[in-house]
Amino acid sequence: MAARCAVCGKGPRTGYSVSHSHIRNKRLFRPNLQPVRTTIDGENVRIRVCAKCLKAGKVSRVKA
Repeated sequence: MAARCAVCGKGPRTGYSVSHSHIRNKRLFRPNLQPVRTTIDGENVRIRVCAKCLKAGKVSRVKA
């Protein structure tokens, strides 16, 4: 499954992990995705949403 937010489309970014001696190694910055049950078109579905969208209130959770 792709590591991509269903609301904003945020996905993995590339960058470097930099050591104290400034040796750089390539790495991935992955979004903090959370599975959320929400209502879309009157139907309860489970989507993966980043924590930033959850905090911003762009998605409302459905009580199970």
